[in-house]
Amino acid sequence: MRPVVSAAAGLLRARLSVTVWILGAVFLQAQTAGAQADSFEALESTVSSVRDALLSNSTTCRLVVSSFLARIEEFNPTINALVSLNPNALSDANDVDERLAAGDSNGKLLCVPILLKDNYDAVGMNTTGGSAALVGNRPSVDTPSVKAFKDEGGIILGKTNLHEMALEGLSVSSLGGQTINPYDHTRTPGGSSGGTGAAIATSFAIFGTGTDAVNSLRSPASANNLVSVRPSRGLVSRAGILPISFTQDSIGPFARNVQDLAVALTVMASVGADEADNATLLVPPEARGIDYSQDLNSGGLGGLRIGLLDGFWNHTASDETSPVIDALASTIDFLKSQGVEIVNVTESIYNATAIAKLDVQQFEFKEVVNRYLSSPSLAGGRSTTWDEVYGSGDFLVIPAQYSFVNNSRSSTTADTGYATAQQGIENLKAAIKATFVSNELDAVIYPEQKNLVVKIGSPSQAGRNGILAAVTGVPVVTVPVGFSPPSDDAPIGVPIGMEILGLPFSESKLLNIANHFTRLRPLRRTPAFADQSVQLGSYAGMPQMHPNSSNIPSVYPLGRLSTS
Repeated sequence: MRPVVSAAAGLLRARLSVTVWILGAVFLQAQTAGAQADSFEALESTVSSVRDALLSNSTTCRLVVSSFLARIEEFNPTINALVSLNPNALSDANDVDERLAAGDSNGKLLCVPILLKDNYDAVGMNTTGGSAALVGNRPSVDTPSVKAFKDEGGIILGKTNLHEMALEGLSVSSLGGQTINPYDHTRTPGGSSGGTGAAIATSFAIFGTGTDAVNSLRSPASANNLVSVRPSRGLVSRAGILPISFTQDSIGPFARNVQDLAVALTVMASVGADEADNATLLVPPEARGIDYSQDLNSGGLGGLRIGLLDGFWNHTASDETSPVIDALASTIDFLKSQGVEIVNVTESIYNATAIAKLDVQQFEFKEVVNRYLSSPSLAGGRSTTWDEVYGSGDFLVIPAQYSFVNNSRSSTTADTGYATAQQGIENLKAAIKATFVSNELDAVIYPEQKNLVVKIGSPSQAGRNGILAAVTGVPVVTVPVGFSPPSDDAPIGVPIGMEILGLPFSESKLLNIANHFTRLRPLRRTPAFADQSVQLGSYAGMPQMHPNSSNIPSVYPLGRLSTS
């Protein structure tokens, strides 16, 4: 006979079952949340993916930062892209987590890890320009763009290597050594902002920064399958930057996609007029206060008129030029298929070699470096003048630049050659405007480099086309247009990029064109050696960064300014 069960006992058993079920569900949910909160996938992540993960409580800012540190520890020994890490990055991430716990999720860059080229002043890290002579150069004030990043919730993760003093495009320095192209370890990453380019391509941060006096925001974007923007002169303050040229210097961001690039530029340009950089005082009011992410998706490519600068091509086929020729030909065919009208621009003035004669860096270099090094916001054991830097023996100048540095020692803005070059620049600005107006152009395009990015140990970064925008101060957005054929050294090929140039303060239009182009023709690919997730480490504090300066090619002797 079955035992008799009272109604009260049955009710108690039912309640216990429900309670056990609820507790089990809560435990499972806690386990799931815990598993989610132990990870964040840094590989190819974006500004929006960081924000979404934080607001869904699937991760914390500390874990986001830790995920990028894990990638840096795993892959940076191969490419040597970083020179230092921000000792405060994890504590800054904790501050963001406290804000989030209090319900504050404001900030365009909430917990976005950012890497800075090591010629940006940032409190807590030295600004070296890659020079061993400036290893102790310690700023007490942030570059305005860096402050803007922090104000929007960004996390400064560290500093990247560069071609020393940002003078060339090989990205080798006495302090940081030789940075390696992540797509082909026998090649350079472009430059001078090559450390940033290699780092962002390998997902060491969401985006990074660079400077550009001739090619340095565009060359690494081209060589590392990234997008970048060289803003119009004056749009972004250059205060707090270790400079080369008041006329030609520009600063801007690199990213893996145009959306993140637009957000980064919006924050950098939000600084506005800055009395510490007179060029910012000349920007028209209508070019201020723009959110460059707002109109990225409006319109389309159909109906655009885009010029081709034929003088910026090398039409002679070779192993190094043919991949560029083919990638640009394919790009032009694609643009035509989208309804773009291509206009050949053949005026003889558009010749990169001829335009290079207008380069004024050697007249301004010593003056602007001395002005920067005399800033009261700098301290520490370091060289304090241009002469001390190049008299210290603790520097690297590649032989191809011996004459530039030696000429800079005595050249000044009072030289007649400087006035002649400046007049030539004004004539070139007028010619660009006339070309756009007479041909009714929306933009012009050309390869960033006539050939593939050069091999490690090359005499210079030959074949680049950045000089037109550098001397005239017009904006350029660089986008990927393809790869060379795969090889043993380059498993998915060497990246190739294209410049999209516009009239002053046409950044919104250029970014719109770039966004449509990259979405319709997605060519972004992760470097093969780093195309994998990395197990998250446990970081009680920031790891130490030790750049490899022992890998400098012997053809670049230290402390030399002549071959004798």
